[in-house]
This record gives sequence, C-alpha cells and structure tokens, in this order.
Amino acid sequence: MKPTWAPLAFLPIAFALILALSACNEHPGKHTADTLRAGNPSAVPAPTPSTEPTAALDLKTLLRPTNSAVLSTIPVTTLQSSTQSIPIEALGRVDYDTRRVQTISARVTGRIEKLYVKYRYQHVHRGDPIMDIYSPELVTAQQDLLFILHNDPGNTTLIDAARTKLQLLGMDAQQLQPVIRSGKPLYNVTVFTNYTGHIHEAGSMAGAGELPLKEGMYVQKWQTVFQLYNTDQSWIILNLYAGSASLVKTGSAVSITPETAPNHPFQAAISYIEPFYREGSKTLTARVYFDNAGRMLPIGSQVKASIRGTTGTGAWLPREAVLSLGLHQVVLKKENGLFRVSSVQTGLSTDHLIQITGGLNAKDSVAADAQYLMDSESFIKVKQ
Repeated sequence: MKPTWAPLAFLPIAFALILALSACNEHPGKHTADTLRAGNPSAVPAPTPSTEPTAALDLKTLLRPTNSAVLSTIPVTTLQSSTQSIPIEALGRVDYDTRRVQTISARVTGRIEKLYVKYRYQHVHRGDPIMDIYSPELVTAQQDLLFILHNDPGNTTLIDAARTKLQLLGMDAQQLQPVIRSGKPLYNVTVFTNYTGHIHEAGSMAGAGELPLKEGMYVQKWQTVFQLYNTDQSWIILNLYAGSASLVKTGSAVSITPETAPNHPFQAAISYIEPFYREGSKTLTARVYFDNAGRMLPIGSQVKASIRGTTGTGAWLPREAVLSLGLHQVVLKKENGLFRVSSVQTGLSTDHLIQITGGLNAKDSVAADAQYLMDSESFIKVKQ
C-alpha cells in the first residue's frame, strides 16, 4: 500500500524557498545605480526601480532555472541614443613634409670646378654657395654683353636683353658687376641655393653619406642636381585600422607622444586622411602637420597617438548592463516582472558605455547591472 503522506513532505521546502526569495528581493541593489551615475552622469541613463507588475510567486515561477530567468526588483535602464567620443590609439612616424621639397637644377651645361656640398644631409641656408661651374654658354653670354657695352653703350635695349639672358642662365646682379667693371668674363660661375634645408641627391645609388656628384663631373642643362628637404615643418604619418578609421575626421584632436621625448607630448589635429589604402597595407594613412623647428623630432622616429574619434548617433547601454560570454553578448531583459537572458549585438565601447546594434528596442528595460543577478554557480543559458 503506497503511503499518502509522502508528497506532503515537500511542502515545507517549497514554502521555505518562497520566503527566502522574497527576503532577497527586499534590497534592490541601490549601490549599482549610484555607481553608474557617478561614473558618467551625462552619458549613462539613470537606472530606475521597476514599476512593472511582478510575476506571481507561484511554484512554477520560483522553480525556473536561474541561468535563464531571475526574479528581482533591481534598478533597470533603457537604451540611450547619442553620439560618443571614442579614444583611438594609433602608431606612426615622423616624416618629411613633401610639400616643402625644393630642387636645385643646372641652368646650363657645364663642368663642376668646385663643389661646396660634401656629404648627404648637409644643412644649407638660402644664399649659400653650392658649386662653381664652367660653362661655355655662360662665357659666350658674358662676352656678348661686354661687346655691346664696348661698341654700342647707348643701346639700352640690347644691353638689358643681354643682362636678362645672363640672369636667366644663373648669374645675379652682384656677379655681373665685376664682369662689367673689369671687362673680362668669369669662367667659373658660382651657383647659390635659393632655399634652406638638408641636401639630398636626385636619383642616386650612392652609399650612406656619399654624394654622387664629384668635382670634375659634367652636368646637363635643366638636370636636377640636388633636392632640399626642410625639416622645420614636418608631418606625422599615422596608421589607422579599418575598424576605427571611420571615426577619425579631418580636424579631429590628437595627442602625440614622441618616442624620443615621452615626457613631452603635444597636441595637434588630423590634417589630412588619404582616401585610399597604400599598396600592401591594411591600414589607412592620416597626416598630422606640425611645427618641428623647436621640437626637432628626428625624421623617421616613432610616435604614439591618441585620437578622439566621434561616432554617429547610436544606441548605448552602461557597460555593466552587458555580459560577455565569449561567443555571445547578453543582457537581462525584464518581461512581466522576470529578468530573462537575452542575446544582443554590440559595437563600439567607451570607458562607460557599449553600443547596442541589435537585439533590443528603445522600449526594452534591462538590468542596470547584469552581473549583480548572475548566480556564480550557474552557467548562463542563451536562447537561440
């Protein structure tokens, strides 16, 4: 004969479970809401205690597994629509500002009699001599001027034309004065630079520090002899990965920390973003123009950059409201008084917020602190 009292033995356990859960719900976790508001009060929606009707405390509700549903009155929060400032880290290097590259060209064909520039990267200033050149064309042009001055000194038209020709060939007014005064042409004419910068050879395969041009060599008319790079104004080349490149705009603020002066960061702005990926590169290139005259950062030195990128308008939740399960991101969405585990799709993250790209709508309420409701001995079950 089956005993009739056996089922009644479980009633005290059920009632004890009801009383225990009711006692736990008397403290809604106010400290969580206070922490959220203190973290970023302007960006995080303030959690509010739930006003939804609580599910009936029947045995079926209480026996739901805690890894998929939780009964609590913890404060809830909703999606916040706004734009956010995202810190973006990038690496880069200091490089020449190619807008300031200048060239020194030979205006006549001739032979280099003396070379004043001895090595690569030699620094020269505007007005410094570069080389002395012997050119039959220059000698002939000087003799023409002297012939007119001697035989037809009143013909200012021809005299001015002869002077202009010599100036176009590279002789300035100061070089012409001793020619006119002595009545003899200069066979070696000095070529001066009109720019300031570091000397680089044009298309050379010479070794480190060595220049390809030597005394006694010939140059051709209009041949580029040297290139000059001015480092007073330089730029920084930053590499932006595809995931963050869309957040960076021209004019975005950036903090630069040079490896040669890590204790002296400086502020700048994104000057230009190249509209294409360089061959063999998976990063987009951004340029930062800056004044290098005082900082004297070596060309090629590495820098770290922190850029303040701005997102478009998106939906955001406090970071504490979203749990990462590795393959899934979940929240505890409140439905009919119960918090149920719900999978969401996330995007960008800030210090306090995380972007929600799918899985919730503006009217959904979720636990402000999802971790607060998790049972440490349960494995969270995500409904597929």
